[in-house]
Amino acid sequence: MKIRLIHKVFASFLGTSLFIVTSMVAVSAFYSSQNFADYVNRVEMERLNSLVSKLKDEYLAHEGWEHLRKDPRLWQSLVRSEAELPAPGRPFPAPPPDGGPLPGRPNMGTPLGREPPPPPPFGGPPRLTLFDGRQRLVAGHPHPATDLSLQAIKVEEEIVGWVGLARAPHLSHPLDVEFAQQQTRALSLIGVATLACAILVSLFLSRHLLRPIRQLTAGTLALSRRQFDTRLPIPSRDELGQLATAFNTMAQALEQYEQMRRQWLSDIAHEVRTPLAILRAEVEAMQDGVRQVTEETLASLHAEVLHLSNLIDDLHQLSSADSAMLAIKREPINPVAVLQATLRSFQTRFKERGLRLEDALNLPEVVMVGDDDRLKQLFANILENALRYVEVPGVLKVWEEHTAEELTLHFVDSGPGVPEVSLERLFDRLYRVDEARTREQGGSGLGLAIGKSIVAALGGRIKAANAPGAGLWIEIRLPLQPI
Repeated sequence: MKIRLIHKVFASFLGTSLFIVTSMVAVSAFYSSQNFADYVNRVEMERLNSLVSKLKDEYLAHEGWEHLRKDPRLWQSLVRSEAELPAPGRPFPAPPPDGGPLPGRPNMGTPLGREPPPPPPFGGPPRLTLFDGRQRLVAGHPHPATDLSLQAIKVEEEIVGWVGLARAPHLSHPLDVEFAQQQTRALSLIGVATLACAILVSLFLSRHLLRPIRQLTAGTLALSRRQFDTRLPIPSRDELGQLATAFNTMAQALEQYEQMRRQWLSDIAHEVRTPLAILRAEVEAMQDGVRQVTEETLASLHAEVLHLSNLIDDLHQLSSADSAMLAIKREPINPVAVLQATLRSFQTRFKERGLRLEDALNLPEVVMVGDDDRLKQLFANILENALRYVEVPGVLKVWEEHTAEELTLHFVDSGPGVPEVSLERLFDRLYRVDEARTREQGGSGLGLAIGKSIVAALGGRIKAANAPGAGLWIEIRLPLQPI
């Protein structure tokens, strides 16, 4: 049989509470009974003071204990006279007006009209014993002195005898018994009330602690049904609250990934559909005889095929970067020298388009562990981006800064800039600030995304901003190795 977690937690709380309450009630009842019995015995010892005084007088009057040793009845009369006195705080019971039996002492009937015999002294079997100064038995029950509570009889600071009282094995006085019963009933009621509270508290705690877990279960099932907008309430700041916060963070990330996936598929389909449509139209026109197969038409088809091939290569590189399979060589290189060589290879293309490329690099002696081919690809993508979007006449300025641990490369063009809302998405896949103008200029929207993956694989950072009074400012930070 499957037992639910809430039942396990409730049973754990309830079992623990039941054990604690039962133990407390049992221990309290035990010590209450023991302490009350000790109290009764101390009260009885207090009652011995009067008997000790009378025994002292007997000792002085007869100059010893021989008369009591020879006359046990005298000892019994002395004990009985003390037993008939009330204990401290217990008054004599008032006699009934009709001469009936005393309260608490039922009349069981007495033959020949005699009264029932009085109870034994001190509420039980013979419990009093008289010893001389050397603790030798004089009168009373022959209890060993070591088993009795002893009270000394002194004459002129000399101990001449001892009165021993055997501890009562159980409470015998009706008031004592009634008080003990009242204490037991009170402790039982307290135990029942505490147990009822423990049940309620256990039920509340089990429900309170498991509510976030039930919500987490429901949220997880919702995520499995691709409901990525699911969020959990944060009940507290403890571990359960941290768990709910972590779940919400995960759900938000999944929702963003789902949106990116859909946008990614839509953009890829759109990118592939355009060159395929052109190829299909050109081929069908040639098949129908509308267009002749000439070098110009073949060149147009070849350009579209190259566009598709480049797009597929870029997608493959991004896929490799996502799966941490982007091939990166690890060898010492000078990244500034690689950048300067890339700038020289683009000088002619910038000049033909009417743009000026300002190289302000100082060529410092810096070294990093990286891949010169990937760095060339990174720098080429940034320069290609500038060739497409910087307005003519325009300029692209490049310079560097460095410390012992880091190299910073700056690329600032003359404009136009990028809207602020587009800066954060500039390195997203297939993202274009101007869809129509970008497609006309041949961009796929993957160059900067690939560049970001290369920088991340080299352990660096890249960001974009609008330069004051100019266009786009791209900043690349790469880690350096000490020389």
